[in-house]
Amino acid sequence: MEEGGVLIHIPGVPSFVTYSWLAMGILIVVSLIVRRSLKMVPRGIQNTVEALVEALYNLCEETIGHHWARAHFPLIGTLGFYILLCNFMGLIPGFDSPTANINTTASCAIPVFFATHYYGIRVHGFKYINHFLGPIRSVLALPLMIMMFFIEVIGHLARPVTLSVRLFGNMVSKHLILIVLGILAPVIIPVAILGLGVLVAIVQTFVFVLLSCLYLAGAVEEAH
Repeated sequence: MEEGGVLIHIPGVPSFVTYSWLAMGILIVVSLIVRRSLKMVPRGIQNTVEALVEALYNLCEETIGHHWARAHFPLIGTLGFYILLCNFMGLIPGFDSPTANINTTASCAIPVFFATHYYGIRVHGFKYINHFLGPIRSVLALPLMIMMFFIEVIGHLARPVTLSVRLFGNMVSKHLILIVLGILAPVIIPVAILGLGVLVAIVQTFVFVLLSCLYLAGAVEEAH
């Protein structure tokens, strides 16, 4: 979205940065509200937040395993809530979606990259290199191991690129499709347009979080 088309604009600050701050502020305020009004029987906003937290935690536990779910959930949960809110912002007239900018999506993907290798080294130590050497490890297979090492390194370096570009590309294409459909049929299918936007926002959040969980799970599991 163009700078002049947004409701909130700080001179000298790109709109995606402004709305990233807004998304972080909303999440902080909501978390404080929920924390101060916790009840044994959740209602209202607490019920909604608990449902989202439980869904993200179950995904984390099923993908990474029960032992590591608690360690990785703060990162996965933060990414899930932040990306989902940023995606939904693009559906509000006058608002900008921070995830429609490559800088925002890259800032979400790079921490996943570093966390993956941090936990991999923390769990396996020097043996973490076995994840890069392929299934056959012997002196006779040394050329194959070297080739597999470079292939794995390239694959790991490509992960943050694919994570960020996938989310960025889908958010931009969603906005373009919504704009085109809104111009062609502003009265006939507004609900369908918004429904499509909501679906894309949820699916792309799920894909980003799921891939992040899979990368972390691959780092902490034993190399075969």
